[in-house]
Amino acid sequence: MTSDTKDLPVAEKWQLRLYVAGQSPKSMLAFINLKKICKEYLEGQYSIEVIDLLENPQLARGDQILAVPTLVRNLPEPIKKIIGDLSNTDRVLVGLDIKPLA
Repeated sequence: MTSDTKDLPVAEKWQLRLYVAGQSPKSMLAFINLKKICKEYLEGQYSIEVIDLLENPQLARGDQILAVPTLVRNLPEPIKKIIGDLSNTDRVLVGLDIKPLA
């Protein structure tokens, strides 16, 4: 466990939902980056649901998705959203409240 995760409650489960548009390069990169971040910082404490808006466009309305890829953190509350390919790890960690602003 890295020092960044020591402040996370052990029982806390992170529910993440990644909205993508098919197998586009940006969507694939977002998924790869998300898996890497979760494995490193949230090991064993997360679930990822991938929603392909090309297959289920009506699901975009529930989380008010305006662009893809978009990552939505449902739990822990409050809900957080990050748009993009998630390649800026520090931005993602701060955006999800995994790591405080430096």
